[in-house]
Amino acid sequence: MLSDTFNRPLRNLRLSVTDRCNLRCSYCMPESDYVWLPREDLLHFEEIDKLVDSFLDLGLQKVRITGGEPLLRRDLSSLIARLATKQRLQDLALTTNGVLLGPVAHQLKKAGLHRITVSLDTLQPNRFEKIARFDELDRVLDGIKISAPLFPDLKIDMVVIRGVNDDELSPMIEFGKQFGAEVRFIEYMDVGGATRWSPDAVVSRTELLRRLATHYGTIEMIDEQNSAPAQRYQFNDGTSFGIIASTTEPFCRQCDRSRLTADGMWYLCLYASGGVSLRNPLRSNASVEHIQTLIQHTWEKRNDRGAETRLSDSDRAAFVPVDTLRKDPHLEMHTRGG
Repeated sequence: MLSDTFNRPLRNLRLSVTDRCNLRCSYCMPESDYVWLPREDLLHFEEIDKLVDSFLDLGLQKVRITGGEPLLRRDLSSLIARLATKQRLQDLALTTNGVLLGPVAHQLKKAGLHRITVSLDTLQPNRFEKIARFDELDRVLDGIKISAPLFPDLKIDMVVIRGVNDDELSPMIEFGKQFGAEVRFIEYMDVGGATRWSPDAVVSRTELLRRLATHYGTIEMIDEQNSAPAQRYQFNDGTSFGIIASTTEPFCRQCDRSRLTADGMWYLCLYASGGVSLRNPLRSNASVEHIQTLIQHTWEKRNDRGAETRLSDSDRAAFVPVDTLRKDPHLEMHTRGG
């Protein structure tokens, strides 16, 4: 299997299909206007299909479809149907904010989608509107209710921000229980320059566990040998949950994921300052072998450990200044699939 300089395999691809989103969450896309990727630059589904085949030949096993909000991409189920036929693809997942999920959940299941993760940071309508800038909580909840029976491995991702929603840990666990969904708490990350991130707003994994133990009692860690970003735990009643501690305890040493933007820029790390265009050789009719060689040589040189570098920075300011973000959409984290 293809490996980088730290012997990390190329196993997991986050595939963005659009940089647009129908929410403006404070920790992700807080600005009212952004510089968007030109529509003519977006990869066609046939092009995505070819690139995924090239990655599969090099050892890829998992694809997660992301955005922006991926359900804004027209006829997304046809892309999922294409990818679902690839026998070498062991896992095909989708991350969504859930606003548009309800009406298309059955269609996504029929197309062959394996798993869904819904981003949901609060169960309170007024708080949801304050975080996301839109009054869409009811549609998100409907999407979860419809999807849960179709996708038994449904996950709910909650970004925990001190003073914003950190009083909803147990309510979110209880909500997840209703639908057999596993909740994953995500430490607030300093991604993008417009989010006004502060280290004081981070609720660490240690603190999350302490608070949950106070409410639920004994917590046991689930011992798993994989490269998943979430460390999983369970309560005495068997309810499981996860914590993604990318800010205080980065998992760079085990990171096997890379990101392909909707216009074909390939990033080896969420914090990478630059990427490699796979769209250009694809549209210049380069051979499959040429594209695979480009992917191979790029990955073999990979030495990114972006979250660890950020952690060691004593003066942790905005990742990219807002003025710079407005000039280049690739520098925004939502463009890279989060």
